[in-house]
Amino acid sequence: MDDAAAARSGGSAQGLRERLGAELFARVAGPDGPAVRQRIHGRPGPRWFGPERPIRTVHGDAAMFVGGLRALLLQSLHPLAMAAVAAHSGFRSDPWGRLQRTSTFLAVTTFGTAEDAQAAVDRVRAVHARINGTTASGQSYRAADPHLLGWVHTAEVDSFLRAHQAFGAAPLDAAGCDGYLADTAHVASALGVLDPPRDRDELAARLRAYGPELAATAQARDTARFLLLHPPLPLAARPAYTALAGAAVSLLPRESRRLLGLPTVPLLEPAVVRPAGRAVVRLIRWAMAGPPPPEQQPG
Repeated sequence: MDDAAAARSGGSAQGLRERLGAELFARVAGPDGPAVRQRIHGRPGPRWFGPERPIRTVHGDAAMFVGGLRALLLQSLHPLAMAAVAAHSGFRSDPWGRLQRTSTFLAVTTFGTAEDAQAAVDRVRAVHARINGTTASGQSYRAADPHLLGWVHTAEVDSFLRAHQAFGAAPLDAAGCDGYLADTAHVASALGVLDPPRDRDELAARLRAYGPELAATAQARDTARFLLLHPPLPLAARPAYTALAGAAVSLLPRESRRLLGLPTVPLLEPAVVRPAGRAVVRLIRWAMAGPPPPEQQPG
């Protein structure tokens, strides 16, 4: 290949990278994404977490796409949490809006100033305070219930950590895994979770404790079908999404899959599902890579 051809090839690859990265960022961050990103990373001031903290490693990696899907599937198995989401979150009518709000909250609390992180937490707590209702079976729920918040947090951090360890660019060592849970416990406590898990032993114990409360409700199975079979995506994006969804399902506990009516094919996962998931995560990581954000003073 001569120099001119090499330059054209490099330019074409860079153009593809920029287009794909911009499309992904717009989906995840929304129309105000660039301004929000500038504020998160560019505003001076103390942070809850310094650049060396494990929470930044996990939440800054493309494996979060897998972890987020797994978290939604796992969280749906708690009937009260699922009822609250179905009635109040708008995840069907505005799934991208919900994703954008969640990703912004994670970004602000992980990378933003301590002032902005606390403001984000205060907004979420104000929303939770207004959400309450009754399930189809007559059980009442409150989004601000610390026990229910504890399930949402536990399922979320378990999913993010497992996805990172399986698909992340730099899996954490044992101390890093515990450090990640200690970091996320800080955010969870601010949100109203009582005594969130701070290491892997506590996380495993908390998951076991919630086990008897989980159930295969019609809402949970309907949510799984929506997320896995009918995502609001153009046809061209479906193959990549299918790989991410398969990777997320492969990380679920066997009992969770059974409750959701999802298949278990142990021999297929190491051979097909996990490699396909890694390939798509690498593609996302490549597309969204950019200049490192300016480092600010941690709190």
